[in-house]
Amino acid sequence: MDYKRESQRLFDGLFVLELANNHWGRLERGLKIITDFSRIVRFNNVKAAIKLQFRDVDRFIHRDFRDRTDIRYIKKTVDTQMSVDHYKAMIDAVRRASCIPMSTPFDEESVRLCVRLGVEIIKIASSDLNDWVLIEEIAKTRKPVIVSTGGSSLKDIDDLSKFFRSRHIPLAINHCVSIYPSEDQELEINQVDFLSDRYPEHVIGFSTHEKTDWTSSVMIAYAKGARTFERHIDIEADGIPVSPYCTLPEQADVWFRAYKKAVEMCGAPGTAKRIPPQKEITYLDGLVRGVYAKRDLAVGEELRPEDYYLAIPLQKGQMSCRELMTGERLLEPVAAHAPIHVRQIDSPYAENAALLELVERRGL
Repeated sequence: MDYKRESQRLFDGLFVLELANNHWGRLERGLKIITDFSRIVRFNNVKAAIKLQFRDVDRFIHRDFRDRTDIRYIKKTVDTQMSVDHYKAMIDAVRRASCIPMSTPFDEESVRLCVRLGVEIIKIASSDLNDWVLIEEIAKTRKPVIVSTGGSSLKDIDDLSKFFRSRHIPLAINHCVSIYPSEDQELEINQVDFLSDRYPEHVIGFSTHEKTDWTSSVMIAYAKGARTFERHIDIEADGIPVSPYCTLPEQADVWFRAYKKAVEMCGAPGTAKRIPPQKEITYLDGLVRGVYAKRDLAVGEELRPEDYYLAIPLQKGQMSCRELMTGERLLEPVAAHAPIHVRQIDSPYAENAALLELVERRGL
C-alpha cells in the first residue's frame, strides 16, 4: 500500500460532522440531526462523515462517582448515556443517508463496539492522544484514524505519527485548539503549515470550535494545506440551547460553499508549476513586442541591432523579442518598417514544426 496515496484517498475533502454533546442522549434528536445535515451534504455534493461519541458509561465512570452531579463532565456523560441498540440505529441512519459512519470511542469496549457496528473511521480525541491503552486497542481494528491535537506536545504527535505509520494504518492529523468556543485570535491556523511540513506523509486537517465565522477559517486552512475539516453540529429543537461552538444546518451550507470557493480559487495542487490556460497566453501574446526592420534589408544580410527595432503589435508569424537572436541571416528581403517573419530568416524556430506553428498562430 502506498501510505500517503491511501491516506489522501480516504481523507482528502472529508468533512467530519460531530453530533455535539452526544445529542443529549436522545435517539430522536440524533436521528433528526443526521437527517437535516445529510440533506445539506447531498445538496453541496461533499464527502462527509457523521460522527458519534461512544462511551461504555458503566465502566467509564468509577462507580463511587456516578452520582457526582457537581462534576460537569460526569453529569453530562451520565445524562447522555445511550444503549447499544440506539447507537446501532444511528449508525444505520448515517449509512442510509449516504454519509460515512464514524465514532470517537473513549474506552476500549467502545472501540470494540465500533467494530461490531461497522464504523468506518475512528477518531482519537485531543484528550486521548497519549492514552496508549486506548490507542493500542484502536490500532487492532486496522481502521483509518483521525486525531485532533488540541493541547498536545510535539512528542505526542511524533509518537502517534510513527506508531500508525509503522503499522500502515492511515492517520490524518487535525490541528485543533481545544477551547470551547474559540475566538478568531485563538485559532492558530499557521499550525497547518507546521504540521504539513513536519508530517508530509499524513493528511493534515483542521478541527475548529469557533463561534463567529463559517467562511474565513476554512478558506485559510485549505489554502495552507488542510484537507479534512471538522466541526460540532446541532439543531434547534426540544427547547435545548445550542452551544456557541456548534454549527447549524444553514451554517454548514455556508461552510461547504466557502470550502468549494477556496478549492476553486486555489486551483491545482501547489506541488508543480500550473499550466496557463490558452486565454491567458493569448492575452499576454498581445503585449509582446515584434521585430520590425529599420531599413530595407536584402537577402543574406546578417541581422544586427542597428537593422531592427521592437514594437507592438506582434503580428502572426512575426519574430518577437522572445525568439530574436543577433547574427541570424535573412532568407528573403524585408522592406523598411515591415515585420520580420520567422520564415524570412535562418532560424532554428523554422526547423521545429511545433514552435513554428505556435509563432504563426499567435499575434494579430
